[in-house]
Amino acid sequence: MTRIPVNSSSIASVGYLPDKRLMEVEFVTGRLYAYEEVPETVFRELVAAESVGRYFSTHVRPAGFRYQKLA
Repeated sequence: MTRIPVNSSSIASVGYLPDKRLMEVEFVTGRLYAYEEVPETVFRELVAAESVGRYFSTHVRPAGFRYQKLA
């Protein structure tokens, strides 16, 4: 999956596969997670957010998407 860099102190890059509704989030620590069944609107809003880290903390984490640690 191709990830795009984001301007955040906690998140380095994000990527999305719309056909699988799969979102990858790479943190600045190097950890990489794949989140399942994420609506495309959530990905678009995350990328466009004034604070990517805050959006992730208030919209993605609490939503309870299933996830896997990839790295």
